[in-house]
Amino acid sequence: MHGYRKTTGRRGLFACTAVLAASALTAPVASAAPSARAASTAPAASAAPAASPASPASAASAVPADSAAANREAAGVARSLERSAHPLRSTEPDGRTADLRALSAMVGDAKVVGLGEATHGSHEFFAMKERVFRHLVEERGFTTFALEMSWSAGLRIDEYLQGDPGDPRRIAEETLAGSPWEREEFVSLIGWMREHNRRHPDHRVHFMGDDLGAPKLGDRIFQRVLSSVGKTRPEALPRLTELYAGLCPFDDIFAYLRKPVAERKENAALAQAALGLVAEHQEAGGNDYTWTVQHARNIAQTFAFAAIDLADPASVTAAERLRDQAMADNVLWWQHHTGDKMLLSAHNGHVGYLSTHPETYPRTQGAVLRDRLGRDYATIGFSFAGGSFLTKEASLDGDWKPVTVPAARPGMNEHTLDRVGYRDFYLDLRTAPATARAWLDRARPVYDAGSTFTPDPLPTLALGRAYDVLIHLHQVRATDKL
Repeated sequence: MHGYRKTTGRRGLFACTAVLAASALTAPVASAAPSARAASTAPAASAAPAASPASPASAASAVPADSAAANREAAGVARSLERSAHPLRSTEPDGRTADLRALSAMVGDAKVVGLGEATHGSHEFFAMKERVFRHLVEERGFTTFALEMSWSAGLRIDEYLQGDPGDPRRIAEETLAGSPWEREEFVSLIGWMREHNRRHPDHRVHFMGDDLGAPKLGDRIFQRVLSSVGKTRPEALPRLTELYAGLCPFDDIFAYLRKPVAERKENAALAQAALGLVAEHQEAGGNDYTWTVQHARNIAQTFAFAAIDLADPASVTAAERLRDQAMADNVLWWQHHTGDKMLLSAHNGHVGYLSTHPETYPRTQGAVLRDRLGRDYATIGFSFAGGSFLTKEASLDGDWKPVTVPAARPGMNEHTLDRVGYRDFYLDLRTAPATARAWLDRARPVYDAGSTFTPDPLPTLALGRAYDVLIHLHQVRATDKL
């Protein structure tokens, strides 16, 4: 997720559960009919209906006064971008992946690859993630798919992948309920991962949730910690039981956030004290106990974040910084502990190096990972020129519903990208020609949606400073509900 703004809520503080952004700060979603692709676009694109008059005002206002000069500049940039672009055969996960070999080379020897999404509800983004992950598993030895979802839910999915009974749909309903990933596309991913492990027991893949515990932690993660401490350090169990007594099972973050801030801060202190107790003498507990400490750490992270004061923008910013740091720390812990190569799936604004709202998201997960991993981290952003996706009218309430936006207008990043001579393509932003590089380093309006979508004004982003690689899609459609 991503997306609280000081005047309107754009995405929500928790994408995986559409959890947090102050409900008083949300704005209604606007939608419009799709329009035709620019006339200069490659022949591969099919014509669409004429543009609807209901289009984002900020996109229209992005058109420079000298439109002819701007058009010539955009055409020159598009030609420059095309020299580095690699066409995509498909975004669907089945079939050959020869068209991804250049993408694989761009990833290089990175141990963690962040793969974003410009919306939380587009079929093509989700399908492409499975396609890229399959390719990286089969061609580059990747073994973990990490998702912007709760740590405890990720553990449950991984147990299924490693052989626990069930089926992909039931597991998705159990672990992804209410989130933007409660979709057929993720049922497909989970099913493929389970089948891969059946066919390749010597090259097993894993699923990880790198996020805090929302919409719930559940009782099971507390019991994991208590049981492990009882076996390993029984003398600490009474005190740990006392610390956790008023905290578990933490089944509804929506209700919890209505508690007084002072009470939630006290609970955060109790969870932190529990972590300190569990972490004492952890070296004596062995490898299994290392997991126990990590479980306790996620509980403490969750309660620290849930002490947020939604009425205080400074508190919201601090909580978002804490969250992105926690997600990065969890990824780093997993990678260090398992040695796995990981594909990290999250919103563009979490895997990238820049946020479209730096006043609220001053330091992204991607920026932390780059600082800690250097070249062992690479990030891939997504863009799209128009189509439909799912969002909510308010981040704390309601159902995920389809929204349609028109084709990107002149002045938007996507308008120029869509003039490249391929319908869907990707390119390495780090090695783009000089003309393209100068264009990529300037901030322009972009389509960007999470739990909610605010079309006016659109946020801005300098693509070349936000990502290492960009995948651009001409058109997207809403994801498939279970």
